[in-house]
Amino acid sequence: MTSIFQFGERRPEYEVPVLNEREVRAGAGILLLVAGTAFLKAWYLGDFGLTRIVVVAFFVEFALRVLVNPAFAPSLIIGRFFVRNQKPDFVGAPQKQFAWAIGLLMATLMIYLVVLNDVRGPINLLICLACIGFLFFETAFGICIGCSVYNLFNREKAQLCPGGACEIHQRQDIQRVSPAQLAALTMFIALLGGIVLAMPGSAARSISTPGLDSVAEAERCRVPAFAIAIGHAEKWKLHNNCR
Repeated sequence: MTSIFQFGERRPEYEVPVLNEREVRAGAGILLLVAGTAFLKAWYLGDFGLTRIVVVAFFVEFALRVLVNPAFAPSLIIGRFFVRNQKPDFVGAPQKQFAWAIGLLMATLMIYLVVLNDVRGPINLLICLACIGFLFFETAFGICIGCSVYNLFNREKAQLCPGGACEIHQRQDIQRVSPAQLAALTMFIALLGGIVLAMPGSAARSISTPGLDSVAEAERCRVPAFAIAIGHAEKWKLHNNCR
């Protein structure tokens, strides 16, 4: 039976408490979606209301994970529901506890800065970007950056890392990136860059030109009736690069 206050599950076949990595990555994906939405709203609209709510939610989330029991953390409960039909992938809990303690520290700082003092500046930005970066690496690549830091401060190294990363000492051929793959990636990036530069309204092509036909520009930026009818006039102008 699971105790209310515990971190990870004890299983006889493992030396350390474990967590289900599938559940952890699902929870990270949920938090990434929420954090990214709040960040973009604050960045583009200057509205920090959602950010404050998300900061409080993150604080509660990581406080439950670290100080009570990860089993009661909301994102992990939702994640468990969605991956319940997948075979568990057990990973070591100690390094996750250390990583999530870093998350709790970051959330506590944001509570002080954003919620209690309404501070807006580079410190908030750096913390938000770091948080989003940690969540992205966990979700996309299964790489726990905080877990890597764990090895720097603990004599006993992390065990049962995702994908067996703690035990891998020599990569197989399928794990290596070949020159041909690098060339394909480079060509793909170059292709996208060319498309961006060729698109109307791109930064390289949208520099104002003296003598531009203001009448034609005014006609182009005439807000259509449907946008006005739904109260979307200003957003339509924004999306069509009109002022």
